[in-house]
Amino acid sequence: MNSPASTQTGVAIRLQFSIELNYQIYSSSSDFIFSIHAANTNHQVVISENLEISQNIPTVMYTGISEHSRLLRLKATCGSLKLVYSGVIDLTHFLAPPNLILETLVSSLPGEILTYLYPSRYCQSDFMQDIAIKQFGAIPQGYYRIQAIRDWVLQHVSFQSNSSTAHTTAIDTYLTKKGVCRDFAHLMITLCRALSIPARFVTGIDYGSDPILGPTDFHAYVEVYLGGHWYIFDPSGVAIPMGFLRISTGHDAADTAFSTIFGSVSGSAPIISIAAIPNSMGILEIPEHIISALSTDEY
Repeated sequence: MNSPASTQTGVAIRLQFSIELNYQIYSSSSDFIFSIHAANTNHQVVISENLEISQNIPTVMYTGISEHSRLLRLKATCGSLKLVYSGVIDLTHFLAPPNLILETLVSSLPGEILTYLYPSRYCQSDFMQDIAIKQFGAIPQGYYRIQAIRDWVLQHVSFQSNSSTAHTTAIDTYLTKKGVCRDFAHLMITLCRALSIPARFVTGIDYGSDPILGPTDFHAYVEVYLGGHWYIFDPSGVAIPMGFLRISTGHDAADTAFSTIFGSVSGSAPIISIAAIPNSMGILEIPEHIISALSTDEY
């Protein structure tokens, strides 16, 4: 199902990263589920990784329901808890000319993809069909229509830190016209699904973001299924898609929280770093913005 003009980049981009999480636990014990491990796929290969935990406690790794999600489960005791997860990954991208990428008819979609057409907790696409059709219904189908949706969301919503909460939905973002990366992603996903185009939510690390936005952080972006590939779109426009390190994938943010906590716990902001380093051939490939359609995951 790949476009005949599609290509895979021959040289890997190698990224070195670190994620530090700090918590204070007030109850005798608390349960945690973390989604911070880099996904290991055909296009994103984990070269090395290391996990340090300040408490001497057992841990369990398992694969989540969502695609590519590697989850860490533990029970921590009262006091401080520090996790440092670090590693090195290689990215190889699948590229294609945007003008050759077509939308896939619903009747031709693989069964596993159909779930990304449905409304979800934060993406109430069934309530935004009229808006989506009015804004984008007359645009010829294909990659450029998806790009038009991405551009419209970027222009419609203003990036404002701390302007939304864990309860903010795509409809809220459409009405308030402000949000952070997850809100941009939810709105774009909702508009795509309202037009019967499969779209999903991805979390990663925001390589290349403008320092004016603050320290490096987790980042949410969008993948849209077109012609056999999931193509990357960043409706917030704050980072460089070629440098996205995938962590978790799902229908929306409800599937991809970096931490889920059961107990009396407080935490501080994550401390995250990511940088390009020379790959196995000794070549330093720096992620950059490109015109070609970009994918790191194919069906």
